[in-house]
Amino acid sequence: MDPTKVKELKLFIEQCKSNPSILADPSLSFFTDYLQSLGAKLPHGNSKSKSYEVDESDEDEVFEGAGVKVEEDVEEDDEIIESDIELEGDIVEPDNDPPQKTGDPSIEVTEESRDASQEAKARAMGALAEGNLEEAIEHLTDAILLNPTSAIMYATRASVYIKMKKPNAAIRDANAALAINPDSAKGYKTRGIARALLGQWEEAAKDLHVASKLDYDEEISVVLKKVEPNAHKIEEHRRKYERLHKEREDRKIERERQRRRAEAQAAYEKAKNQEQSSSGRKPGGMPGGFPGGMPEGFPGGMPGGFPGGMPGGFPGGMPGGFPGGTPGGMPGNVDFSKILNDPELMAAFSDPEVMAALQDVMKNPANLAKHQGNPKVAPIITKMMSKFAGQK
Repeated sequence: MDPTKVKELKLFIEQCKSNPSILADPSLSFFTDYLQSLGAKLPHGNSKSKSYEVDESDEDEVFEGAGVKVEEDVEEDDEIIESDIELEGDIVEPDNDPPQKTGDPSIEVTEESRDASQEAKARAMGALAEGNLEEAIEHLTDAILLNPTSAIMYATRASVYIKMKKPNAAIRDANAALAINPDSAKGYKTRGIARALLGQWEEAAKDLHVASKLDYDEEISVVLKKVEPNAHKIEEHRRKYERLHKEREDRKIERERQRRRAEAQAAYEKAKNQEQSSSGRKPGGMPGGFPGGMPEGFPGGMPGGFPGGMPGGFPGGMPGGFPGGTPGGMPGNVDFSKILNDPELMAAFSDPEVMAALQDVMKNPANLAKHQGNPKVAPIITKMMSKFAGQK
């Protein structure tokens, strides 16, 4: 096999190693098919099972597709549907009656009014004992209007509303009692029981615990035994779904972070690929090579010589010609196979710093002096001089 083509193939393989994305070029599908037939594992971007299509005319789409695939592969979490809680205990429909009458707690209450208020309360208790709840409410309302500063009057009327299964009215009276006396045990007790009737288990448990601390009684204990299990179930249920929602949100944030990272990586790879394409694919030549192409050596002996025609001759031959060459340029009878077969020179020609220095010297041989101190450039110039010096 032609050594030049072998060297050309070697350079192509090295480029594939440094930038595997080259294999994504649709024009190389025959090569990737061959590699896969031998059991080779290609980069993921070259897989034929990918879920997106690559435009055959633009290999850059491979990198844009990378970000798309990240999103396609991610499945959104199912919506969290909260399960029902099995609770025990009877509840009632909320009462929507207009607010009951209340007094003005800021007025000054006389002794006569206090006494009259107590008499009205006594009549209410009598009616209550006989089961006349509506009449009891009327007497208690009179008692409140006569003495609107009494928390116990509001709490007592609240307890009657509870018997009437009117929890909202009871809560209004309990709130009024607590506004007058924040330490009213009966105010917390009646509000806790009323809230339990509405199924407000957690709030009911809190009120009943406060009432129990202020003035414990058996009725509070009985109600708490029914309320607390439901309150615990609701609390556990809420914590469970708060945790599930937080985990779902954390996964969403992590997916977004990965998506942004994938997009940034894809953008970087695309820019890198474009840079390599623009710097490596020179007109008429193989990426990284000299103008004129690699196959069969340098056709025509490198048309025009190095870029610029090495005006004035190559350094070392002094102005007027390279040693053994013709004035004003590179020797016309140079055997370029000697350059191609020199690994050190070929490697140097792929180094941007070396090539920049050579072009600088070719434009003006006098610039050789400023590159003689460069340990990377000076030996290459010396070696090329030796190659050309031997040409006849």
